[in-house]
Amino acid sequence: MAVSGFEGFEKRLELRFFHDNSTTNKNPMGLRLIDFESLDQVLTQVQCTVVSAVANRSFDAYVLSESSLFVYPTKIIIKTCGTTQLLKSIRPFIHLARTLNLTLRACRYSRGSFIFPNSQPFPYTSFEDEVVIVEESLPKSLRHRKASVMTPSNNPSRAWHVFAASADVEPDERVVVVEVCMTELDRVNARSFFRRKGDEKNSDSAGKEMTRLSGIDMINENAFVCDFAFDPCGYSMNGVDGERYSTIHVTPEDGFSYASFECGLSLYDDDGRGDIAEVLTRAIDVFRPSCVSIATTYGGEDYDHEVTKRVERLLPKKLGLKCRSRLKDEFPGSGTVVFQSFTPRRR
Repeated sequence: MAVSGFEGFEKRLELRFFHDNSTTNKNPMGLRLIDFESLDQVLTQVQCTVVSAVANRSFDAYVLSESSLFVYPTKIIIKTCGTTQLLKSIRPFIHLARTLNLTLRACRYSRGSFIFPNSQPFPYTSFEDEVVIVEESLPKSLRHRKASVMTPSNNPSRAWHVFAASADVEPDERVVVVEVCMTELDRVNARSFFRRKGDEKNSDSAGKEMTRLSGIDMINENAFVCDFAFDPCGYSMNGVDGERYSTIHVTPEDGFSYASFECGLSLYDDDGRGDIAEVLTRAIDVFRPSCVSIATTYGGEDYDHEVTKRVERLLPKKLGLKCRSRLKDEFPGSGTVVFQSFTPRRR
């Protein structure tokens, strides 16, 4: 393990809003009416910028210099890597929502365990300090609150940190969010995310080449992929498929290699694309990592034990990854979170 390097593990923030009951003229665009200049000012505080963007009828997707931002009519998802100051976005986003007569309904903050924790600025050196900052940034109306560190017994250094706050005990939307963190990527597979010497392609063209060569374009063939290649290495993409988003971020350097995959989907799609186990298998196979952690948040959907077991059956069968730990916890307004850890069967 390198002594120091780029921190791939992201911090993730999700803010969900609702229209003020006193508002008679409710614009269905909601948060998507926030102008780019205002978004850019928030991102400046976070210490990142927009490098590429795409939109459809359902939401706007921004690839950032450090990860991604998704803006739905009543929901914002932002995740940032490196040493970014993600929590500085909470108050500005709440303020911008208020100008559109939108009130905060729920907040969820989550992250894994950093590879280089000592390189993080305050408050990210301590989850307790992060929770304090989040709580101070939220209105008192979000009275149902819980913080938890889900620590696998087989690898205590790879815990999952979650803070959730909500105005309601019950979740307000029916969606399953899957967050996958992968370390120790296969070296051959990781080469796909390095720019070739003498390559004169721009970041968009190089990103498209990485998407194709790595097989990322096969994870969901129905998604429109907005991709970006960094120089000399590194990669980010956002996938747009109807109301569903997906995102991948790659730090390919040996010694601290890392990749993440995240998607939001429904459990029971008629077209079969919602099969979590199949989606995860295709995504993880792109990187062939030695260590995988999967955090699945069942929002308004009831926790489905069979889905969890199917993931644990399919990953060993197709990728040789055995589940070493499974933890489950309940969060107000966010439903059930299941955290699974996988390593190769030979270990």
